[in-house]
Amino acid sequence: MSSILLSLLTFSVFSFSLCSYAGEADVVDVTVSKSGNDLYRFRVTVLHEDSGWDHYANKWEVLDPQGKVLSTRVLHHPHVGEQPFTRSLSGVRIESGVKSVTVRAHDLVHGYGGKPFTINLPD
Repeated sequence: MSSILLSLLTFSVFSFSLCSYAGEADVVDVTVSKSGNDLYRFRVTVLHEDSGWDHYANKWEVLDPQGKVLSTRVLHHPHVGEQPFTRSLSGVRIESGVKSVTVRAHDLVHGYGGKPFTINLPD
């Protein structure tokens, strides 16, 4: 009986270690270009050690200086073995008075908490 409990405990600790290994999702690079009146295109590079469907970076967001979410890019699958990875989002509407935005990433286990990236908008 005690060997079964020890095996279960060992498996639980090992499984938790694998899940927590991936860490938080960091935004490591952002490029932004103006594509029209108050419209922008973002290319965002995210670094996260995706480990599978239970733990991967599943979205990134563009926020104004007050923290309001302006747009979200959903990431529909894990990027195991493809790190860092870059994805784009077009048609992001940002009011003319906004001079900079912050991009943050989200993962299924840790939520937000990785490194965000703040960038000035082009004129």
